[in-house]
This record gives sequence, C-alpha cells and structure tokens, in this order.
Amino acid sequence: MIRRVTVVLAALAASLLTPTAAVAAPQGDPVVRTDSGRVRGETTSEGRQFLGIPYARPPVGALRWKEPRPVEPWRGVRDARGFGNTCVQTASWDPGYERPSHTEDCLDLNVYAPEGAARRAVLVWFHGGGLTAGAGRDVVPDTFARQTGTVVVTANYRLGAMGFLATAGLDGETDDGVSGNFGMLDQQAALRWVRANIAGFGGDPGRVTIAGESAGGRSVCTQLASPTARGLFRAAVIQSGAYDDCGAREQRAAVTEGAAFAKKLGCASVACLRAKAPAEILAAQGDFDWGPVAGGDFLPMQPSEALARGAAAGVPVMNGANQDEGRMFAFARFDLNGTPITAEQYPAVMREEFGERALRRYPLSAYPTPTLAYATAFGDRYFACTALRLDDVLAEHGPVHRYEFADRTSPPFASLRNLNTDFDFGATHVNELQYLFRHFGLDSPLNAEQQVLARQMVQYWGSFVRGGVPRADGQPAMPGRSGAVLSLRTASQGGIAVSGTTGREHKCDLWGPETQS
Repeated sequence: MIRRVTVVLAALAASLLTPTAAVAAPQGDPVVRTDSGRVRGETTSEGRQFLGIPYARPPVGALRWKEPRPVEPWRGVRDARGFGNTCVQTASWDPGYERPSHTEDCLDLNVYAPEGAARRAVLVWFHGGGLTAGAGRDVVPDTFARQTGTVVVTANYRLGAMGFLATAGLDGETDDGVSGNFGMLDQQAALRWVRANIAGFGGDPGRVTIAGESAGGRSVCTQLASPTARGLFRAAVIQSGAYDDCGAREQRAAVTEGAAFAKKLGCASVACLRAKAPAEILAAQGDFDWGPVAGGDFLPMQPSEALARGAAAGVPVMNGANQDEGRMFAFARFDLNGTPITAEQYPAVMREEFGERALRRYPLSAYPTPTLAYATAFGDRYFACTALRLDDVLAEHGPVHRYEFADRTSPPFASLRNLNTDFDFGATHVNELQYLFRHFGLDSPLNAEQQVLARQMVQYWGSFVRGGVPRADGQPAMPGRSGAVLSLRTASQGGIAVSGTTGREHKCDLWGPETQS
C-alpha cells in the first residue's frame, strides 16, 4: 500500500517553486583536497558548502547494475559550487522535479560545514522519495550545520530499477549471488567517502551519524542491519522509516519480479537491459516494487530479524514518526483526485484494507471526515506502531530515544502547499523536515511559534549527533525508556512533553506484526 500511494505521488507534476540560496560572503572560495583531487566550494552567510562532489564512478554503460566503483582522480581543482545531477526518476509534484531525469551520472554528495578546522561531529543524510525519487539537494542543511556546530553531508543514490533491479543474470555477476541492492551499496560508498575525506572539511570520521526520512529512514534501518556497514557510523536517526518493519524483498521474489520487468522491456539478457535508454527503464518500472533484497552479504536476513539478533548492538538510535502520517497518503489516494471517501463507502474501504476489527476501532463518528478516519488507521498501522515496535527491538541491544512530531499547526510541506487545497494535513508525513532544514532550499514557512519549536528540534537533533542524549534548552530530554515518547508540539498545542500513552493513542494493540503483510 505504501508503494502504491508513493507511485501516485511520484506521477504528479506540480508548479516549480524557486529555491532560495544562502547569500555568498565576500571571502575567497575554499579549496579542500580529497582522495580523488581538490574541490572548490563556496563561503556563504551560513558557512562553507561544497556541492556535487562525486563519491563513485558514474554507473553507466557496463557499470549499470554494478557495485559502485571508486572515483577516477582528476587534475586541477574541480568546481563544487553547484548541485550534481539527480538520479534517474520520473517527474513529480516536488519543487524542482517538474521534468524527469534520465541521467545516470548522479553519484554525488554535498558537504555543509561551519567555518573553522575543528573536528566536528558529522551527519550524513539519506533523502526520501520511496526509493524511486528525490536527491540529496532536497534538504539544504546549511543553517542546521551552523546552529549545531556539525558537518552535514547529503547524498544521491541510485533509485527505482536502476538501484534495485534483481535478475538471475545480475545475480550471476555478483560475488555473493544476490543482486538488487545497488542503491544501498551506493549509500555505503558515500559513507566510505566520508570516512576517508571528511576530516578535510572539518569533520570527525569517528563521529558519524546517519539519518533519513521516509525511504531515507528505511535506508538507515537497513544499514543498521547490514554487516557491511559496520564501522561506517556510530549513531543513527530514523524519521518515519520503520514502515513495513523495515522489510526487504526476498531474493526469489525479487528475481521473479525482475524477470517480469525484463519481459516488459522485451529483454532476455542483462546485455539487452543495459542497452535500454533510461527513459525506457522509467516507462517500465512503475508497476513493480523497488527496495533492498535480503539473502546476500549486504543483508543476510530480514532487517527486523537482524536487529532482533543485535546487528546494531551498542549503536545509539533516535527513532520516531509523525502524529498524522497517513493524511498525505489518504489525500493522494482519494481527495486529490476529487473522490474523497463518502460515509457510505467508508465501511467497505476499511473492511477491504484493514478488516472488521479496524472498522470497529475507528468509528466514523469519532473523526471529522471519512478520509481523516481512514488516514488515522493508515498512519497508525504503517508508521506509528511500527516505529514503536522497532524501538522495543532496538532497546534490547542499545540506547534508543523516541519522539513523535505532533505539531498539527504545521504548514503543509512545499509540494502540498503548491496544490492550494484546504485539506487538513495536520502533522503529516514529511512535515517535520521544514523544522530542521530548508526543505527544497526554500525559505521557512513557519510562524513565530513554529520557529521556536524548530529551534528546539534542531537542538534535540544536534545534541544527539554530537554524541549525547537529545536535549533542548528548558525542555525534557528525549526519553530512552520503554513506553515513553517525546511529543513535539508548539506551545499553543500543549508544548513539548513526555508521553506514556502514544501506543494506546495509535491503537497499537490492534496493529501487531501479523497485520503488516
């Protein structure tokens, strides 16, 4: 269901909003030496930034559907003052994505660093987008880096079929006999680049935290479970990423789906697939599920099983979800198309998707509209309760700090604002990002009260990245004990507080693991 609604979102093109950039400062452009060559960045009013630095060789031609290869060194000084290409993907409703990208030369990253040469803690951000869309440039964390005194890296990785195709032929090209994890291996290549080079940008390679939202959060969960990622980071932040219990595809199913994808393209060999143009790949990939594959060296077992066995033992984790996650997905499925759920349709929709018990637990009389009632069940099942369940699994082996973004006054994020709808999104999926970063590089849409909450959230995230318990001035620490969750609200909504009832509020007794299939 998550994938189906994500495909709906990715298919929608919206008006382009013009990003705003930090103002360039008068100092000379900074130059840093990496293991592949020197790069020239830019000094802005927020600090230093280096954009579009390649961390792996372009995965083109014979390197399509291969593990990432090291960058070929260059001579002279490479310009790093503009973003690189976005990876192959369709157009979407997000600002800057009104046209598809057919460019495979996209394995770049961006570095944002405060002034000075101190060995600062490092945050590496993996973007969301359902593993079929998005790019590192979707968040601009320059202000976050300055306010927290950290170095922040955002990275591209291969998406959709380009990043996650598994076939028998591709299995035969790998050392462990399992293909389909190219996008995840890209993320690990970016982390190895950080380990080798971040000291030159003022970062400490021994204090790296990985973080991401939605599919980026799922990526973090997957990397926590991956034995080949051990030693590449010391902590992790998962934002709205525990959906489907961080599940991966089983190899047999992934290969079967890959064969159907190849057939759709009229291909019976890997050579034929590699000869197809990116536009042809995109046209064929929409009906398939794209994500990591379990069974090989990268991911020997399902992430939930690996984490239960202690794969991430000792790694501090900050994990959470948003109070109204399901509202964006419900809107995209129903109201966006002019077909909101009616009171007459509601029982059938709920029974078909969630069953009779859920219909009884989510009576229409308790919600303003049928769509919001459905959205509440959707968010509880796929996000809130899976996040709490992951907390309990991780807490068996290491420290876990729990939050819920619950600011129902939050403005819809930029893609939704473009639609000019009066739908009540509340604290929906993605909305917390604009409290931490400049989302899509846009100026903040937050009012004064929301800006106070944003500063507090930056303090929580920043203190965790620097190696401590998540804290904010004058506020309770983010709890690490079972059953306690930090609720992030504006003052008029009750303010920040520790809650012991989050699981009950989301009816998590109804949404056990057996309901996730």
